Amino acid sequence: MGTVLDMVMEKEPDAMPMLSEAMPSTIPARARRRCLDAVAAHDARMDGAFVYAVRSTGIYCRPSCPSRRPHAKHILLFSHTEAAEQAGFRACRRCHPRAAHGNPQADLIRMVCAEIESSADGSVPLKRLAERTGRSAAHLQRTFRRAMGITPKQYADALRLARLKSELRKGRNVTTALYFVAYGSASRLYEKSDAQLGMTPATYRRGGLGMNISYTTARCALGRVLVAETERGISAVYLGDRGADLVAALRKEYPRAEIRGGSKAHSKWVREIVRHLAGANPRLNLPTDVIATAFQRRVWEALRSIPLGETRTYAEVARGIGQPRAIRAVARACATNPAAIVVPCHRVVRTDGTLGGYRWGLDRKQNLLNRERRAAKRE
Repeated sequence: MGTVLDMVMEKEPDAMPMLSEAMPSTIPARARRRCLDAVAAHDARMDGAFVYAVRSTGIYCRPSCPSRRPHAKHILLFSHTEAAEQAGFRACRRCHPRAAHGNPQADLIRMVCAEIESSADGSVPLKRLAERTGRSAAHLQRTFRRAMGITPKQYADALRLARLKSELRKGRNVTTALYFVAYGSASRLYEKSDAQLGMTPATYRRGGLGMNISYTTARCALGRVLVAETERGISAVYLGDRGADLVAALRKEYPRAEIRGGSKAHSKWVREIVRHLAGANPRLNLPTDVIATAFQRRVWEALRSIPLGETRTYAEVARGIGQPRAIRAVARACATNPAAIVVPCHRVVRTDGTLGGYRWGLDRKQNLLNRERRAAKRE
């Protein structure tokens, strides 16, 4: 079975072209980013581990191909040349991907992926993978994670989740999807998918309909703040000048959810955030309920551990989560953080000490850092 690494993007837009159902397996977007980084760097070490194809040209290449790199949105990733050709792409005459010989690490990764994909339910124990590949379990785990950014178990979980999404998109009911995806029980299906989808399978099947989000806008030291919540925690914190603009942004981010204003149930959270921005409540420890990949959650947890009044560079955060080469991915996770302040992405700066980016404006980012430094000195 050919592996299409990017069959399911992080948010899976409905308009995304679907490839052959004969090649349904997938890994998360965070592993796709690792492969795209290898393509961008012309990394010959990954030759043989996968090939990339370009939608606009109909050609596929090895990662080290010297050709000009297309935009990432035009790239499809395949585990081997046969899969790319089955999807209708032809081999590049410049890099000759059919003749590519991967290094031992690339061969090991491909072997592990194939073993997981060939399993009926994708649940291949690490010990068995180690026996099949002739490596120790620790070495296999470390090598796979270093190359792909995820563990073999996370690969298997993502593969099963992608198959679940595919079955639900076909219109199958949850029970039938459970059978096709081979979850051990309905409770296991809901336990795993709710954490990874950010909603139950039935809600996902309806395109996110049924999510109930309430919000409140209030004046704060930085203009206006919008706090949106579900019954489980905070889903969004936005900063701006006009409440109407913030509400519009919330509806754009959650287009199919039921959104209503005037929340009173969680008004305490709003007060805590407003007081925090005023410097009267320096430490926040509020629950969140956001849809995120496992990688994003790891980054956001790392951000919440940065002490008040301090900053970290994107590189330091990447090293802190055990992925020192994932600097760009960390920056993207910061940029896509929906719960500003609660998840303090403003505490991450560039290596040279400059602020970098901030969705709510660099003036607000600098203001936040200055306020937090003063608050830390008072403690």
